[in-house]
Amino acid sequence: MTGRRRTLAILCLGMSQLLHWGLTYYLIGGFGGRIGADLGWSHAKVYAGFSLALLAMGVLSAPVGRAIDRHGGRGPMSAGAVLAALGCLGLAVARDYWLYLLAWAVLGAAMRLTLYDAAFAALARAFGSGAKRPIAQITLLGGLASTVFWPFGNWLAEGWGWRAAMVVYAAIALASIPLFLTLPRVPRPAPSADATAAEALPPPPPPSRAAAWLYAFTVGGLNFLNAAMSAHMIALLSGLGLALASAVWVASLRGVGQSAARLGEVLFGGRLNPLDLHLGAAIGLPLSFLAGLWSGDWIAAAVVYCLVYGASNGLMSITRGTLPLVLFDPRSYGATVGRLLTPGFVLAAAAPSAFAALIDAFGPHAAMTVAAALALGITAAAAVLRRRFHRPI
Repeated sequence: MTGRRRTLAILCLGMSQLLHWGLTYYLIGGFGGRIGADLGWSHAKVYAGFSLALLAMGVLSAPVGRAIDRHGGRGPMSAGAVLAALGCLGLAVARDYWLYLLAWAVLGAAMRLTLYDAAFAALARAFGSGAKRPIAQITLLGGLASTVFWPFGNWLAEGWGWRAAMVVYAAIALASIPLFLTLPRVPRPAPSADATAAEALPPPPPPSRAAAWLYAFTVGGLNFLNAAMSAHMIALLSGLGLALASAVWVASLRGVGQSAARLGEVLFGGRLNPLDLHLGAAIGLPLSFLAGLWSGDWIAAAVVYCLVYGASNGLMSITRGTLPLVLFDPRSYGATVGRLLTPGFVLAAAAPSAFAALIDAFGPHAAMTVAAALALGITAAAAVLRRRFHRPI
């Protein structure tokens, strides 16, 4: 692959992340309240759809990883864009709850096929151990998804209604397919070549059990928090005392924090060990939620909460892709990471409904405190991971 085509593929894959995170993962955070009000459904009932989508991601995680290891990302990710369009159209016409849930199940499959974990596996398949820089680069645009799509979706819904907004989202998903087609084709070798390659290369060694468990815990905990905050960040800020309009723009700063931190990593983090970056980012998580507890009293605290959480989450989104390159064998990247991510996706599936119930029962302060406690656990696991497996790079 020539340098120009490589650069184009990385740029297009980054743009696809901006679009698909906004079209799918952040959809519920922008439209959940409107959907519930229009259909007369409770908070928990509305967010159960997003939980189902995350559960679908978990069920499909390992098979999608194996498919990308074998075929590359071009075909699977393009199929994911089609599914994203179908899921958005399903929401646009949903009036019965079963159709609403079905649409979210389709969106869950689309998310597993189009978002970071699929993109990281596609880059590892294309570039091997040299995928560290591209992994960081494609997250730059993806980090702006909430900043772009929460205000954009709110503007669409105010002008034409949330159902029309879903039709627009479906059209954008279909228009994104050419972005995935810039990924390199993965040639299928002849059977004889397969046999020769299998004899020439030893099978990938199994990952260290301790490394696997610690990686799975930190990424699973991050997925849980990300799912909860993506669904409820605006509602949390509003519940803590901010006006809804202020909550929307302050919450959108999360994307600014994500992309600013990722830009710093791309510019200055080339020699930084992923384990060091992982721990440094994890330290910011509990600090952000502590600031969040004072969001209702000082808007400055709300801004700090969103920016610091965004920065920490943004950097850890990079390390969830780069850590396997130093902890595990890149040849089996998709299969290994897909298997380790499965419990985290299943756990994250409970986050939107669990936090909705927690907020309803005990209030936003309790939800923020629980988030801070989980963030401390993630930081502790990241510290152990660095202590046990750090090697000079």
